Parts: sequence; structure tokens; C-alpha cells
Amino acid sequence: MLEFMEVSKSYWTGTRRKVILDQATFRVELGNSLGILAPNGTGKTTIINMMAGLVRPDEGRIRRTCRVSFPLGAPSTMNATQSAKQNARFLAQLYGLDPDYVEAFCRWVCDVGEYFDRPVATYSSGMKARLGFALLLALEFDIYLIDEGMPSTTDVEFNRKAGNILRDRLRNATVVIVSHQAKTLEKFCRSAAVLRDGRLHMFDTLEEAKRMYEYAA
Repeated sequence: MLEFMEVSKSYWTGTRRKVILDQATFRVELGNSLGILAPNGTGKTTIINMMAGLVRPDEGRIRRTCRVSFPLGAPSTMNATQSAKQNARFLAQLYGLDPDYVEAFCRWVCDVGEYFDRPVATYSSGMKARLGFALLLALEFDIYLIDEGMPSTTDVEFNRKAGNILRDRLRNATVVIVSHQAKTLEKFCRSAAVLRDGRLHMFDTLEEAKRMYEYAA
């Protein structure tokens, strides 16, 4: 379980305070994937980073009683001066896994040929997205965190492969996806929430959340 207990978070932008969350209390139960709908610029990434433990709340507590992933594509998971191979092996060692397995899995998922052995700094944005997805799915978590959905590429084979892998993982895991588009959540989430003015409004179904989100747009 992942639980927020009266969590508040805000930032100062010049002379104005931007409220991300204001006394938010909610939980993500294992087996019940959650989608969070929020307009751009409202703090979606900050919320996901708080779930992962990368950002601390100003007030309140965040409790984790299971294995929670780092966010999909988080820059902190990749060293741009190293190759995909080096990144994969380092992450495996960090989590106590077999480096050979993690390297082979990421090489297969990324399918970037010789670039896998080159520095990540030389990759296109699409290649970096592939690597970020591969690194996330190479490890087993109870809750996977995804900011703005799956990596988007024009490669039909990669999109098919990536979707199949995520669906396979979610047979025994849960996902939290934050996005400004309801369509991003439809494949993976039954319950959903809407973020508005620092308040998180929880709904039993995605359809209910969509109605509020579209009405308030």
C-alpha cells in the first residue's frame, strides 16, 4: 500500500506560492491501479516524485508498505555519460539483481542496436524513452509509477512489445499513472482522481473522473 496522510506541497514562483497539494489524504491499494488526471503545470510530476520518495512533502506523511518504483523515464535513473549497458548493470547491482539478466532484458526491449553500447547522451529522445521504460520494467515492483503514460515512438513493434510487457507486469502489480489526457489512463486504470487547485478528488471509476475533469476544463 502507498498512503498519503494530510500531505501538503507548494513552491514559490517569484512572489507567488504555487500549491501542488493541500492536506491530501488518499491511498493506493495493491490490485487497484489509479489514474490521476491533472492539467499541465499543476504538479503531476511533483506528486509522482513524492510517491517515489524523490521529493519530500512540506507537511504530512507518505507511507509505503510495499515496493514502489522510481517514475518511468526519471532522469535520475540514467547517467548520460554512460552507455545503456552500463546503466542497466549499475541499476541491477543497486537492486541486488543479476546484471547479466537486466542487461539482456534492456537490450531486447530497447532494440537500439550498437547504440546500446554508446553513451546515453548520444541518444535521441525516443531512444532515451525506450531505455527508461526498459530499466523500469527490468525490475519487479508492487507499484509502478508512470508520468504521462507509455513512451511514445513511431516504432510499431516497440509499442506492441512495451504494451505487452507492462500488461504482463500488472497481472501481479499495480500502476499509478498521472496525465492530462484521460485516454492515457483507459487501458490500465479503473479508479481515478482529478487534481484541481491542490485538491485531489477521488472517484470509483474513470468515467466519473472524466466527467468532472472535462466539466472543470
